[in-house]
Amino acid sequence: MDDIELLKDKAKKIHKKLKVLYPDAECELNFKNPFEVLIATVLSAQCTDKKVNTVTPELFGRFPTPDKMAVAKLEEVERILKSLGLYKNKAKSIVSASRDMVEKFDSSVPETMEELVSLAGVGRKTANCVLVNAFNKPGIMVDTHCIRLSNRIGLSSESKPEKIEVELKSILSKRVWGKFSHRIILHGRRVCFARNPDCHGCTLRKLCDYYKESHNREL
Repeated sequence: MDDIELLKDKAKKIHKKLKVLYPDAECELNFKNPFEVLIATVLSAQCTDKKVNTVTPELFGRFPTPDKMAVAKLEEVERILKSLGLYKNKAKSIVSASRDMVEKFDSSVPETMEELVSLAGVGRKTANCVLVNAFNKPGIMVDTHCIRLSNRIGLSSESKPEKIEVELKSILSKRVWGKFSHRIILHGRRVCFARNPDCHGCTLRKLCDYYKESHNREL
């Protein structure tokens, strides 16, 4: 069995265990439509989903569509987002992205990767989140948790999100891309912390390079 087949086998086993742990894993951002998915995901950069969920009810109450967000006063959007990190940049991004949707896509959220990343402030992670959660299309969301766990477990040695996305897509079945993303992100939030990961309480430890290396050092 060559290296890629070994990685595919490992990835399949990892996802099988994650599926048992998080059978109903889904996006933890609150949303009702594709527009809200996109905006909430932009706001979630360097911020918890829980925190984003505290500001989006007022934000979407005031500006529920691309048309209304596109003509929003920046100062009003900033006021609503003030409790979030980087709120001024995020306010600019979501107003600009809304203008792009109005001008380029008939006031709707586009449904392809190429079109989504053409919007102001939208990168591949956000675009994949929209594809998966708004349109039920395949995509892998590579956030800080996915990067950390992919490296620790040994599914990828890359550090750049785009390269990790390519590698994960090459070893995972396309039909599980979205669910795998949600599950590995949840595992990063609940078990495999950035600092002091709960390795001994982790059901993935026998398949994890990080655990094997740290366990060998302890011995």
